[in-house]
Amino acid sequence: MTSPAVPDLDAVSSLQVTGAGPARGSLQVPGDKSISHRAVLMGAMAHGPTVITGLSRGQDVTHTLRAVERFGVSVTDAGEGRVRLEGPIRHEPDDVLDHGNAGTGIRLTAGVCAGISGVSVLTGDQYLRRRPMDRIAEPLRSMGATIDGRENGRLAPLVIRGGSLTGITYAPKVASAQVKSALLLAGLSAKGRTTVEEVHPTRAHTEEMLIQFGARVSVDGQRVTVEPGELTGTDIAVPGDPSQAAFWAVAALLADQGEVTVETLYPGFGRSDFVGVLKRMGADIDFDLTTGTLVVRASQLHAVELTAEDIPGIVDEVPVLAMAAAVAEGTTVISGAGDLRAKESDRISSTAAMLRAFGVRVTETEDGMVVEGAARLRPARVDSHGDHRIAMTAAVAGACAADGTTVIDGWDSVATSYPAFAADLVRLTGAVAEPGA
Repeated sequence: MTSPAVPDLDAVSSLQVTGAGPARGSLQVPGDKSISHRAVLMGAMAHGPTVITGLSRGQDVTHTLRAVERFGVSVTDAGEGRVRLEGPIRHEPDDVLDHGNAGTGIRLTAGVCAGISGVSVLTGDQYLRRRPMDRIAEPLRSMGATIDGRENGRLAPLVIRGGSLTGITYAPKVASAQVKSALLLAGLSAKGRTTVEEVHPTRAHTEEMLIQFGARVSVDGQRVTVEPGELTGTDIAVPGDPSQAAFWAVAALLADQGEVTVETLYPGFGRSDFVGVLKRMGADIDFDLTTGTLVVRASQLHAVELTAEDIPGIVDEVPVLAMAAAVAEGTTVISGAGDLRAKESDRISSTAAMLRAFGVRVTETEDGMVVEGAARLRPARVDSHGDHRIAMTAAVAGACAADGTTVIDGWDSVATSYPAFAADLVRLTGAVAEPGA
């Protein structure tokens, strides 16, 4: 089948998708966004050159690249995800650090700024400025940084006066890789060791990459410790983003005829838990941890119960897993996910609203939702609320399971993480995608 031509749809404010058809083919998704942020920041902190390949080309990571330039770090972009950084950071930033929509970017950069002598100002777009920052401000203050912001540092813009830190032992109240990472990065510049004791294990990108850059890191169960010291530049190859692959996995499961292969994904801890959830739902899905290859085939799904213990490993995939639950037999209950109310959108509310638009019966709870399955999806008009994951979930549902035209408002949010998503959607499903009215 010849794929239809796809116009440049990255920046359109509204996208309409006409499906529903099969989902077949193979692809590579963008470089892992979480790893990309960390590679850029550590490369900026490190002495000597760092060469990154496979870097995410979404706007979120581009904001982090622009931020490290403000610190006097040389950034050479060779295109196609290859970037060379020449560190270390030489001075306080010479301008405001605008992180756009990137929660990971602003929180991890705050940890870097806390260790730098001088003043840093961090901000973002209208959505990021509503997301809580006190979860990093509180422990960084305990290390000795001065942090001011709206509502006593709960919201950005943040003003950070850094330097002269002392290492601490800190146990976050909520499992958060971003909090852990901010403290470990700050701990490199602190006097004495810094330890984070997690309530539930979270993705290990930061500790893995710190070791690549030569830091002294120890891991004892859910206790991670970093010793102060300098980083040394190195080469980093960024694998594909499993969180992006989850959309194509669910596309194959929503379609009447579906078989999708996603190649060269990150195979490490804490990023492929959605695969286990889909297997529990009855999906025909395989993930090769050696090659990072994911293969998914159309399957009959059934309901599951997801609790607080599941959420840290699927925190980014809840919207698209909820869409899978919508077509599964039975009633799926998601609980212990209250932290999703402080994502790019109130992700519990926006996910429930999206499902209702497609005709799904869903009840929103304080910390999750109850999804009644076996729904026959109808074409919908969905407001992404500036949340790329809501937008991409709606596009997959419209292309693979809703017979007619679905319109997604706020489509331009997708450029933060996956600029070519519409093109890949058309190629895999044969759906028609064009600017919405």
